[in-house]
Amino acid sequence: MAHHHNDNINNENQRKTLIVIILTVLTMVAEIVCGYISHSMALFADGWHMGTHAFALTIAFCAYFFICKIQNCPNCDLISEKISSFAGYTSSLFLLFTALWILIESFLRFIHPLNISFNDAILVAIIGLAVNAVCAFIMEHGHHDEHDYNFKAAYIHILTDALTSILAIIALVVGKYFGLYFLDSLMGVVGGLLILIWSIKLIISTSKILLDLDKLNQ
Repeated sequence: MAHHHNDNINNENQRKTLIVIILTVLTMVAEIVCGYISHSMALFADGWHMGTHAFALTIAFCAYFFICKIQNCPNCDLISEKISSFAGYTSSLFLLFTALWILIESFLRFIHPLNISFNDAILVAIIGLAVNAVCAFIMEHGHHDEHDYNFKAAYIHILTDALTSILAIIALVVGKYFGLYFLDSLMGVVGGLLILIWSIKLIISTSKILLDLDKLNQ
């Protein structure tokens, strides 16, 4: 009965992940194009982070696909745990590299600032945040295993997208009305550091399972 319950959860998570991937890719394209045209580092970084997020979600989708395929094989629970952890570990690596890229680009913008088209950038950032909120609701709504690191990694990607969208909106609004243009780059640094912390924590958690270090304390 427990296997059947887990199978239903995996199938549901696979379906929800696919929906989120589609929404993310559409928003990613809009943010990258608008960020490039408007010269907003916060918005441009948010768009590219959505790209890595979409790729990571694709990894999560593939992981659920394989987990569902092996649900009746011997030792399926152990194999599923390894697949889920490996997918979460891979996704966390993308988070790590994304964070480093955002930090480097943000520091470069401190040195070489560009003019920003605030109205266009704010509009697309708000749209991006709305999409992130919808994606978070889709992923969170329903049942999921707290030890499913595949799901956790996918969910963290969505939360980091929402965070960078919020920081982008704050930086753009303050920059537009108060002339504090450096906040665009500063928010990029703040977002990059938070994403870096989350990714490292997830890498540590999934590494312990992949290396069976979690069993040493049992």
